[in-house]
Amino acid sequence: MKKYITVLLILISFTAVAQVKVHTDMRTPTWNLIGLKYDKQVKPLVWQAVFPPALKAIDNKIIEIPGYIIPTKVGNSFSEFMFSIVPITSCPYCGTGDIPSMIEVKTLKPITWTEEPITLKGKLIINGSGDSRSTFFLLDAIKR
Repeated sequence: MKKYITVLLILISFTAVAQVKVHTDMRTPTWNLIGLKYDKQVKPLVWQAVFPPALKAIDNKIIEIPGYIIPTKVGNSFSEFMFSIVPITSCPYCGTGDIPSMIEVKTLKPITWTEEPITLKGKLIINGSGDSRSTFFLLDAIKR
């Protein structure tokens, strides 16, 4: 019986070492506003994005927002990428829960990739056209 308990304790200690690193919470009032966007069904199999007035109020405005770089191409430095409230190691397309809000970024100068959070400043554009492009863009962004 002591052998089984010892083996069990060893296995438990291995699982404790394999814990996922908790990322820095990037939630800010701006991320909360972006999270207000929702989709409503306008007819069978047709959905439309809805942007509440508080979110529309920051459209075409300069914002500053923290987050994580999500590369869309191979490389180490990017002038176009996705920006998320969670790091790439959290895999925003995997696991449980909803896909977090993401912003497509176009910078004035390339930014070197890092797994650490960064803060960007740029002009937020809301794409309400219903086309297949991103819903949110941050244009002329710079790293702060």
